[in-house]
Amino acid sequence: MDKPYGEEKTQGPVPDFEELSRNTARFIEGAGKAAAAYLKPVQEGQPPAAGDVSEAVKSLGRVAEIWMSDPQKSFEAQSRLGTQFLSLWASTLKRAQGELTEPVAEPEPKDNRFKDPEWSENPIFDFLKQAYLISSRWAEDLVENAEGLDERTRHKAQFYLKQLSSALSPSNFLLTNPELIRETLRENGANLVRGMTMLAEDIEAGGGELKIRQSDPSNFKVGVNIATTPGKVIFRNDLIELIQYTPVTEKVLKRPLLIVPPWINKFYILDLNPEKSFIRWAVSQGLTVFCISWVNPAEQHAEKGFEHYMVDGIFAALDAIEQATAEKKVTAIGYCVGGTLLATTLAYMAAKRDKRIDSATFFTAQVDFTHAGDLKVFAGEEEVRSLEATMKKRGYLEGSRMANAFNMLRPTDLIWPYVVNVYMKGQSPLPFDLLYWNADSTRMPAANHAFYLRNCYLENKLAKGEMELAGVKLDLKKVKVPIFNLATKEDHIAPARSVFVGSKAFGGPVDYVLAGSGHIAGVVNSPNKPKYQFWTGGPVVGELEDWVKQATETSGSWWPYWFEWIKAQAPRTVTAREPGSGKLEPLCDAPGTYVLAKS
Repeated sequence: MDKPYGEEKTQGPVPDFEELSRNTARFIEGAGKAAAAYLKPVQEGQPPAAGDVSEAVKSLGRVAEIWMSDPQKSFEAQSRLGTQFLSLWASTLKRAQGELTEPVAEPEPKDNRFKDPEWSENPIFDFLKQAYLISSRWAEDLVENAEGLDERTRHKAQFYLKQLSSALSPSNFLLTNPELIRETLRENGANLVRGMTMLAEDIEAGGGELKIRQSDPSNFKVGVNIATTPGKVIFRNDLIELIQYTPVTEKVLKRPLLIVPPWINKFYILDLNPEKSFIRWAVSQGLTVFCISWVNPAEQHAEKGFEHYMVDGIFAALDAIEQATAEKKVTAIGYCVGGTLLATTLAYMAAKRDKRIDSATFFTAQVDFTHAGDLKVFAGEEEVRSLEATMKKRGYLEGSRMANAFNMLRPTDLIWPYVVNVYMKGQSPLPFDLLYWNADSTRMPAANHAFYLRNCYLENKLAKGEMELAGVKLDLKKVKVPIFNLATKEDHIAPARSVFVGSKAFGGPVDYVLAGSGHIAGVVNSPNKPKYQFWTGGPVVGELEDWVKQATETSGSWWPYWFEWIKAQAPRTVTAREPGSGKLEPLCDAPGTYVLAKS
């Protein structure tokens, strides 16, 4: 039975007030340094970016207008909120008198913000938690049920409301988070001093904007304990380095494999460490693996567009592979936007009757952007024009802009836990290879990124058959090669529905496979330590929901299933090929030099 409110346990850490005073002074000093780091760009004539505040106000303001325009519905909405708060007050009063009560609102099972027992055991914090949940869910319902709201505005309002409600959670503030209060009293405020020091460092590292510290970078070094699969760079131009990996089997499949990674991230997401490296595993299966490593672009790459990424990227890699192996045909993988580029290239090659890519695999890649998810919030006409103007000044888009956008897709997982743990608890984040990779961002050349945003997200031209590249109109229906199209169930970047719809755009056979988890974890799910499952279900027809109902679920990694698909395309084997055994001399060891450049 709950104790009456007045008998609640009040004992806790007793602070050393002298030490607390000293740490308070150090905290204020640290806050001054953080403010100086934030204001430094202003002093240098480069004001901090205003962000998406105006768009958020505009979108949420439109929702408010709709509800306020109908007094009856507005009254009903306010009554619903008032009724829930009356229930909460009544429940809290009963609890204060020692009665057992059921909560009016409970967090979702996966919501880690309120896991500390005191969120439920202490009536004050329990009230704060439930009041927050009631208010945020009520606001979500208002957006969802606003009549006459166009879908794009509704989508933007939902996105910005998610950012706002995540930011306003009582778990994010010192005085409303029981765990933070205990920690601050126990450490006499030393945690806040450490946190403020790291905050100042991270604002300075972000050039006046906060670059959230998600991992300890001192524990990783590319080529030493991350991206370590042995190989050689066998080709280099202004845009790519091409890596050929060293074989570990006596025989390999005759047909080489070319990996086209996204240029908005570094390729070693597929080679994080030996246990979960897709590249190392593919080599161990008897594949001759080549991987593109994109340059981290600077001002001189400003005019590099989609055509350059196709010609100097994929086509240059195909030419180099032929010189290295004497093979004209390859199988190719495209990951995320690398997959969009690969699909575009396949359509171009189909128009030109170029048959060098004989089968293709897409990892969480979109070709139809109708259902492209929350990233579409950043790709409206106004947003694209603003980005184009920003990129025109420097010739590229800073990698931090994309990193921040990806973090905003999952703010309760990728933003606020780090704000609380790092800047309030003063805890250095644990070394985590995935988050180290996530922070190792790349820039995007102006021409390429503008083309991508306009033609794909904004106008969806590839799916409509209206995209033109190098003077050729592209038609995905002319792409007849076998396609292995991998989607992931919880993907926030390339939603499973979007990939499913995109599968229908191709003219040849498509094997759609749905993996568990999200955009990264669902792809990097090694057979060595499988965490998730995958679904296979035959032809891509009807709706995704119907496909899933009749699909076959298989536990473990989809990688072996994919390899059998690859092997079936071209099962012939040859003696393993060492990098440098063909016509191209190795230039340096993998992972090369381009991947080492920092943004």
